[in-house]
Amino acid sequence: MSHPDDTHAPGTSDARSGRTADVEPVGTPEVPRTVRTGNPSSPALMSLISGMEEGRRIALARSISLVENERGGFQELLHTLMASGRGGGSRVGFTGPPGAGKSSLVSAFARLARQAGEKVGIVAVDPTSPYSGGALLGDRIRMNDLATDPGIFIRSMASRGSLGGLATTTKEVVDVMDAYGFPQVLIETVGVGQTELEITRAADTVVVVLTPESGDGIQAMKAGLMEIADIFVVNKADRPGADRLVKEIRAALKLRTGGMPGAAPGHHGPAGHHGPAGHHGPAGHHGFAGHPDSPGGERPSQEAPAVSDAWVPPVLLTMAHNGEGVEELRSTVDRHRGWLVSSGELEERRRARMADRIREVLDREARRRIRRLLARDDSLPEALDRIDGGAETPYSEATRFLRRLGLGAGEPDLIPTPIPTE
Repeated sequence: MSHPDDTHAPGTSDARSGRTADVEPVGTPEVPRTVRTGNPSSPALMSLISGMEEGRRIALARSISLVENERGGFQELLHTLMASGRGGGSRVGFTGPPGAGKSSLVSAFARLARQAGEKVGIVAVDPTSPYSGGALLGDRIRMNDLATDPGIFIRSMASRGSLGGLATTTKEVVDVMDAYGFPQVLIETVGVGQTELEITRAADTVVVVLTPESGDGIQAMKAGLMEIADIFVVNKADRPGADRLVKEIRAALKLRTGGMPGAAPGHHGPAGHHGPAGHHGPAGHHGFAGHPDSPGGERPSQEAPAVSDAWVPPVLLTMAHNGEGVEELRSTVDRHRGWLVSSGELEERRRARMADRIREVLDREARRRIRRLLARDDSLPEALDRIDGGAETPYSEATRFLRRLGLGAGEPDLIPTPIPTE
């Protein structure tokens, strides 16, 4: 549904397609960006790049729409922005089960950043209806009090059926915001369960938001959601059971680390997805190395741990509706950022994130080319006729298509039986 003020959230979701429409935002950022444009192949792209360079919000909004809807030229735009070498701001992800108060916490967090004079970008993902294809974009409604702040840019995205808690292009939209120059981009996922962990591929710091109703310590130990946290937040701390949940989470963390202080693992535990420790290990998922000399650089960290120390996920209590505990959360995010930089983990995450991005781009482009191949002639109906005649199977026909795309060279066929090349 549309918000009455689209100044800082220029996309509205169409009930059928989930696509967004741009609205001219009001106001211009105080710090314009300098983006090396290269040679964009179309006047439209040149206009967007120029607008980003001048710090025009409408250019940012339209660039995000181009990327979100995967329109022609979106990959060239992303390439140009990323090749500019700018960005490097902090990316903070907020995830947790439905009803944990993520939107309220993000709002309170952004409000404190603005009080400190910082500009903030927010990407909020809402679930898409499996029936109508539309999305309520309710996160924007909850952040209504931020809509008139010229230092905040909110973009709501429909998940469009994507699993993992994010929309398909959320990570690339965050790249656009980062290139625009926001020192901090906040990413709010849809309400997730134990396995929707895509936020680890988008954020430098992951804040897992829970409530006293989220479960006990045993649930904390077994849930995948609990294993990705850099910071735990028990929100709605005025409810019964909040203190007990904090103790149980800390006990669960102690069990996971064998009771050794300073040995708490980062994302995905002691045998991380990409390495033995840290956020997916020392070669864990992503994170920009940062550019302290740019507007997207880090804020000075507070009490950054020594390089040799492992990061121990702290457990904090907050009440987002009145801001209690949010300042401590913000300070803890700063400390984690300091640890990422001093330990070298930020650079490792950045490299792993770029490796993930290469795989995702290859996968997306391969699927797109295969769909074009199947749609442009009678190859698919002819393949179906051969299968109906009993001469072939889906596997032999798929092998034919792979050969036509040139993807069979040097690779074993799906089946060992020789297949004539058309």
